[in-house]
Amino acid sequence: MKKLMRLLLSVLACFVVIFATKFIMPPAAVALSFNEFVDKPILVVDDYVTMRSIVRKLLLQLGTSNMIEAHDGESALRALRKENVALIIVDWTMQPMTGLQLLKEIRADADINLRNVPFLMMTAETRTDQVKASKEAGANDCIIKPFNAQTLKRKIESM
Repeated sequence: MKKLMRLLLSVLACFVVIFATKFIMPPAAVALSFNEFVDKPILVVDDYVTMRSIVRKLLLQLGTSNMIEAHDGESALRALRKENVALIIVDWTMQPMTGLQLLKEIRADADINLRNVPFLMMTAETRTDQVKASKEAGANDCIIKPFNAQTLKRKIESM
């Protein structure tokens, strides 16, 4: 009887782990290859056109040209409703919706595919509380501005 109970508990534990990894936990468990993103759309969200342009050029240097740009959180959400993206890169400091608010909206969305898109938060701040808040809200990683193409690539592959 004890062996049967242990077996049943083991099976139940496996189902719990599978369910949690598939449906509850943020998608940060598997290291990604940048090649996974080369032909897929990447959403870049920043309220400064110059920063969006810089990120676009860095991604072009890395070999990807399939990018969607948004100037704020609301336009990002509209873009995400129209097209599936492979990666979201967002600035922390935007108005009227901050990058953190956008992240929370995305992670709470009813669409499981949208909820699980890898998310990279950009910030010019080096405060650890921002990084911690981003991670707690479900960001896969954070990157400190300014950065170059190789740093961006390493961050994406380490998510």
